[in-house]
Amino acid sequence: MIVRLTRILLLAQLVMTGVLAIAAIKLWHVEQIWLAWLLGLGIVLMFRAAITANNFLIARRYRDHTEPVPPLGWFQYSLLFIKEFYATIYSTSWSLPFQSFTQRLCPGSTSTASTVLPVLLIHGYGCNSGYWHSMSKALQQAGISHGAVDLEPVLGSIDAYASQLQQAIDALCLSCGSDRVVLVGHSMGGLAARAYLRARGDARVARVITLATPHYGTAVANYGIGINSAQMRWTNDDGVGGANAWLRQLERDESSATRAMISSIYTPHDNIVSPHSSCHLPGARNIVLPRIGHVAFALHPAVQACVIEEIRLASKAIPDSARKMA
Repeated sequence: MIVRLTRILLLAQLVMTGVLAIAAIKLWHVEQIWLAWLLGLGIVLMFRAAITANNFLIARRYRDHTEPVPPLGWFQYSLLFIKEFYATIYSTSWSLPFQSFTQRLCPGSTSTASTVLPVLLIHGYGCNSGYWHSMSKALQQAGISHGAVDLEPVLGSIDAYASQLQQAIDALCLSCGSDRVVLVGHSMGGLAARAYLRARGDARVARVITLATPHYGTAVANYGIGINSAQMRWTNDDGVGGANAWLRQLERDESSATRAMISSIYTPHDNIVSPHSSCHLPGARNIVLPRIGHVAFALHPAVQACVIEEIRLASKAIPDSARKMA
């Protein structure tokens, strides 16, 4: 569904660019056709930039006041915004509509001699497997076989995704001859991975790596739609703010052993997860990488390198006898 939706939105933006170009010629008396198209494209991009800027403003409103955030100068903040804006354009105009995939197996990583576990990539809210296009290239260069899912329904319950994740895990294990996988989830995908562990257990999972995941909710989700958006909301019922009922129940259902198998990688400069301390998961391995935006997070080389290192560490911790399917 996201593939179809993003293609429709992309087409709508191209049509709007054309309409604005015609307006520039007819109303503003722009004589050069290329300049008219450039003006039309510029207006569309400015509208897109305004949406990204609004996310930053909302995140700033609910930012942490109790935990210190590394300060950014105007140049660094501008660079953060530009990279995040580029990531949104890249994702919605290229990777989401045209780069979705199910599995990408690397030579040697599917043999019994492989020492690295396969990885299942779980996208976030309003995305699909195409979001992982950049991460997929990094995993391929590292020789790590991986798969991805397209969570449906798009606005459904996070709990309902467990069956899809089970099917994807079973298929990836079968393709790679492995008994376990590493789950990597971006944003809502991290919550989907935790909900899977609650529903299905950890027999097929060696480790869960969450990227910019709102473990205790985010205020930005209050402006979203769908059951899954409601499950990610940061509430303010008591005047203080905190996780909603679904997230609190998810926390109560987890054991200390489950928390110990999770790595939460996040940024204190997140423009979607606010407050950013929501990404900090007690009992898990928490890794902070500053000066990266939310959509740009899984596209960033430093994050990709950190994920690959966590995958290798998780693979080393699993004995060979427990790694391969019979």
